[in-house]
Amino acid sequence: MGIVLSLGLLMYLAYRGISVLILAPLLAMLAVLLSGEGNQLLGTYTQIFMTGLGGYVVKYFPLFLLGAIFGKLMDDSGSARAIAHALVGKLGGSRAVLAIALACALLTYGGVSLFVVGFAVFPIAAALFREANVPKRLIPGAIAIGSLGFTMTALPGTPAIQNAIPMPFFGTDAFAAPILGLIGGLVMLGCGWGWMEYRARKARLAGEGYGNHPDSQEQAFDAKHLPPLWVALLPIVLVVLGNYLFSKVLFPALNNSYLAEAKFGQTELSAVLGIWSIISALLLACLALVAFNWRRWGNLKDTLNKGTLGSLLPIFNTASEVGYGSVIASLAAFGVLKALMLNLSPDNILISEAVVVNVLAGITGSASGGMSIALNTMGDTYMQLATQAGVSPELLHRVAAMASGGLDTLPHNGAVITLLAICGLTHRQSYLDVFMVTIPAALAGLVVVIGLGSMFGAF
Repeated sequence: MGIVLSLGLLMYLAYRGISVLILAPLLAMLAVLLSGEGNQLLGTYTQIFMTGLGGYVVKYFPLFLLGAIFGKLMDDSGSARAIAHALVGKLGGSRAVLAIALACALLTYGGVSLFVVGFAVFPIAAALFREANVPKRLIPGAIAIGSLGFTMTALPGTPAIQNAIPMPFFGTDAFAAPILGLIGGLVMLGCGWGWMEYRARKARLAGEGYGNHPDSQEQAFDAKHLPPLWVALLPIVLVVLGNYLFSKVLFPALNNSYLAEAKFGQTELSAVLGIWSIISALLLACLALVAFNWRRWGNLKDTLNKGTLGSLLPIFNTASEVGYGSVIASLAAFGVLKALMLNLSPDNILISEAVVVNVLAGITGSASGGMSIALNTMGDTYMQLATQAGVSPELLHRVAAMASGGLDTLPHNGAVITLLAICGLTHRQSYLDVFMVTIPAALAGLVVVIGLGSMFGAF
């Protein structure tokens, strides 16, 4: 009951806007108190909570840092808007929803964060939807299809943190179970697009247009000073292609035997290959962005500094949730919950993994936070059970990543709140569409992947 109360308060208070940096340690200590281990509070905080938090920062900070810098460079150079503008121009107003969804998908698959995508694409979406007479309230749903869905968790090779977290647990890389990921991604895209087209058609039949939004923060979109499309696309190509080459060709060809030495943690290449590859690909793309847009930088130092600062809050929010999960996992009562979760589907470990990751992502309101808690507490157990059952680590990776993108977009999710704020809309106006294109669509894709993976294995 202490664990359940603590988790419930975490969800409720996070939705009320209190920072998880404060909530995570306080509610972790509450769970310790209610477990009857109050004399161990300080030791639990310094030796378990902070160790879990610090371990996450050590492992993933380069990805957050380079990802934030890359996104800021794409934004300030105009590359993000150039790509969105080109796609919208190709598809036109008759495919307004699909144009915005694909523009966001291309950007997020290339490593640009949701926050940058939202700010970059919204002015274009507003102009397109107004011209096509599609209600403004549908814009968040269209953006969510491409930025909160399949490119974040399903598509092989995506540098998103949700695709990176399973790698050290299962010894995989970003391209785990590629065909299954593509199939799951297409299911998610099809479900999301189908829902939004239904909503747009229903609004059109009802005679509802773009609407009157006198208080909106829309800015006039000017494409005159954007970089050429090939310059804008080059960094994204470098992220995806570089990630593949580093993970499949370059790093495996090197002599990595030194990793077995004590000073390198006595590890092996499989434990770090995925993270090394994404770091290298993002760094290469950042250098290309700077070089090919050299004359467009108003203040490159300011761009780099803002990107760097923009990485700090996201990683410490997620790391705090990992610290919270480490404390919960250390409690004696967690053994009961762990046994319950493992027995959800004793004949199929993938179902248990999917349910646990989904539920924790929903409680924390964070795909990365929920999956990190799940894998930090149960990843080794899932790996052992999968080995015994002959389940591929690549399949474990893809199911965990896709499950993290299911219930995470409940109303208290920070990305959802930010997206609605960018669009100048409320939960009442637009959350239903965000919900439908992320949660049911993600669960549909996940069910297909688990079904195919259970029958045919990873492919």
